[in-house]
Amino acid sequence: GAQPGFGAKGYRGTIKDFPGADPLRDVEVLRKAMKGFGTDENAIIELLGSRPNKQRVPLKAAYKTTYGKDLVSDLKSELRGNFESLVLAMLKAPAHFDASELREAISGAGTDEACLIEILSSRSNAEIREITKIYKAEYGKSLEDAISGDTSGHFRRLLVSLSQVQTLIMCIVSNHVPSVYFSVKCIKNTPAYFAERLHKAMQGAGTKDRTLIRIMVSRSEVDMLDIRQEYLRLYGMSLYTAISGDTSGDYKKLLLKLCGGSD
Repeated sequence: GAQPGFGAKGYRGTIKDFPGADPLRDVEVLRKAMKGFGTDENAIIELLGSRPNKQRVPLKAAYKTTYGKDLVSDLKSELRGNFESLVLAMLKAPAHFDASELREAISGAGTDEACLIEILSSRSNAEIREITKIYKAEYGKSLEDAISGDTSGHFRRLLVSLSQVQTLIMCIVSNHVPSVYFSVKCIKNTPAYFAERLHKAMQGAGTKDRTLIRIMVSRSEVDMLDIRQEYLRLYGMSLYTAISGDTSGDYKKLLLKLCGGSD
């Protein structure tokens, strides 16, 4: 949903509807890009990078109908590394993507608490309800139970109350702990919070690509323009330049599509 205070500016994402996009024509482009000798990555980047999520997700069904094959499997067999991860992330509906990221954050080696906070404190109540529904259906256990089983004490109370879609104020009153600080900061100025998360993901040795991919994909149709402004204000460099300097190849090209331009 729109963040408070940003509604007046109209659409703040970078990826807009592609006029006259036809899933059947689009999957033909993807199929051609993967057939024969070598993969035409540029064709994949151009196509996916110029379609919003609601025009990308139907490509899976259209591909199945047209070719009797699974688009995700075909892409997996053709693509590699971070570029593959980014492409596959872009083909998931937002709530499905969030659910799978939460699953990874909880079930991976050591809980990725920052990821849990990031998702649960920046999505609307309706979005969290949808995510919890999908989580239960996909993984056979409720998100609350998954979080409770995996995280510790004060942090668990904070997250479980978040995932039950109660207000953050309740959490703050009941838990005077540093974890709360992240959630509050995130809610107060969401774009600045995401700018900071992106900066940290690209800083230091080794890029935290999972975080970079998640934020670029999930915010590209929400507030990427505001995140770019905050990035420039906080770090004196455009997000576009930061991504260019920190990533390479097809992965970089598609991330820059999501970024949408330099500031």
